[in-house]
Amino acid sequence: MICSRTVFRCFKALERLGDRITGAAGPYFVGLAVLLISTGAICFFDVIMPSLSYPLITGPICILISLNLFLHYYYVCTIPPGFVDAPMQLAGTSRLWAQPLNKTRPLTWSSNLNITRANITVCRKCAQRKPERTHHCRICNRCVLKYDHHCPVRINQCVGLHNERHFVMFMAYLCLSSLCFVSLGYEQLFLALGVSYRVVWPYHVPPLAYMLLYILSAVIGLAVGIMCSYHLWMIMQGETSVESQDHEHYRRVASERGETFVNSYDLGKLQNLRLFFNIGPTGYSHWTLFVPLRVQPYTDGNAWARPAGYERHRGVREGEELTDDEETSET
Repeated sequence: MICSRTVFRCFKALERLGDRITGAAGPYFVGLAVLLISTGAICFFDVIMPSLSYPLITGPICILISLNLFLHYYYVCTIPPGFVDAPMQLAGTSRLWAQPLNKTRPLTWSSNLNITRANITVCRKCAQRKPERTHHCRICNRCVLKYDHHCPVRINQCVGLHNERHFVMFMAYLCLSSLCFVSLGYEQLFLALGVSYRVVWPYHVPPLAYMLLYILSAVIGLAVGIMCSYHLWMIMQGETSVESQDHEHYRRVASERGETFVNSYDLGKLQNLRLFFNIGPTGYSHWTLFVPLRVQPYTDGNAWARPAGYERHRGVREGEELTDDEETSET
C-alpha cells in the first residue's frame, strides 16, 4: 500500500512538472507555428501562385484561403475559451464580427430548438459554480465552458465554448492550404530536385527551402487532416473530446445494467454541425464558413439544445457522472 501511494505521488509530481513545462513553452510553440505558416504562405505566393491558370479567379481564392488560415489562427489564440469566473463574452461591433440572421431575439433561445437550462455543480478544485459541460483545466487552473482540451503546442490555451469554432476552422483551412500547396506545387518540386527540363530556378525562395516546405506541408496536411476529421466526427456526435471518452464509460455502465446510453446533446449529425458552427435561421449565414469573421456560439454555456423530452443523458443515473478527478482526458 505504501509503495503504491509513493508511485502515485511520483506520477502526480511528473504530471505537474509536465504541465509547467508545456505551459511555459506554449508561447514558443505559437511563435514557431506563426513562422512556419508565414513561410509557407510566402513560398506559395512566390513559387506556385505565378504558374496558376486564370489568375483573376485563382488569385482571389488563394488570398481568401490565406486570410481564413491566418485570421482563424489569430482568433483561436487570442479569444478566451470561456472561463466561468470571467464576464460574459458579448458580440462586438467591429467589421470583424458577422451579423446574425435574426437580430430581434437572442441566439440562445429559439422556438425551433428544445433549449434547457444546464445543471449547476460546484468544482472540487476551484470551488466555482459551473454549468454542465464545464471542466477544470489543470494547466490554466480555471473552469472552462464546454471544455474540449488544452492545446499548448498550437494555440497555448484551452479550446472551449468561444474559440472551438475557430479551432476547427483553422484546422480545416490548414488542411486545405496544405492540399493546395502539395497538389499545385509538384512541378516546382521536380524543378527544385533538378529533374525538370527547366534548368534555372527563377524564384526568390531557395530550392532547398521549397523542398523542405513541400515535405512539411504534406506531413502537416495529413496529420492535421486526421485530427480535423476526428473533431468533425465528434461534433456530429454532439460531443467534445472529454465527453467522447466519458460517454464510452457511460455506455459500459448502462450496458452492464441492460440499458442503453443516449447522449442528450445529440440532435442528429446535420443539426449538430449547424449548432456548432451556428449557421442557419437561428444563427448566422452559411457564408461565414468562407469569410473569416467572428461568430458567437448559439448558447452562453448555461443552456443546451436537446431532443424533445430529454433533460439529461439516458442510461446514466444521478451521481454516476464523472468528475474532473475521474475523467480520463483533461489536456
